[in-house]
Amino acid sequence: MTSQTLSGKQAVLQAIPDHPAIKALLAWKREALADAKFEFGELTLTIDSEEIRAACSTLRSAGYNFFEDMTAVDWLPLSPRFQLSYHLLSFAFKERIRLRVMVEDSDPEIDSITPVWPGANYFEREVFDLFGIRFGGHPDLRRIMMPDDWEGYPLRKDYPVEGYR
Repeated sequence: MTSQTLSGKQAVLQAIPDHPAIKALLAWKREALADAKFEFGELTLTIDSEEIRAACSTLRSAGYNFFEDMTAVDWLPLSPRFQLSYHLLSFAFKERIRLRVMVEDSDPEIDSITPVWPGANYFEREVFDLFGIRFGGHPDLRRIMMPDDWEGYPLRKDYPVEGYR
């Protein structure tokens, strides 16, 4: 499919109603799917932050059998401040989807997806270390890149360029 932008969740749902990821999420819990966008040949689904673990489990059962990676973006001064992006692959469907979750600044915490995909362990630790987002239920949430006594989270936009002194 060529690069295109469909505006809004309803447009995407109408354009690709038989997409396996959309069908699985709508059958599981319609209200957990906050937004859907199809751009550059890739589907991005915005998931309610309280439902990320269950949504990942649903998508894994629906054929998205490979967790590729995850990362975060700090959108300061916007609220919610943090965006988590999870990239999933389906070998059967030969496609990649992105799950997008927004996390508030006041208490940046979300459920860990390591019970669904153990390979998320190090990605979640990296996001915790560099952005300060905690992952509830993570088996070993501790710094992975910065020293244990490091102050702050260096990829936050309000982190001083030369660090805290």
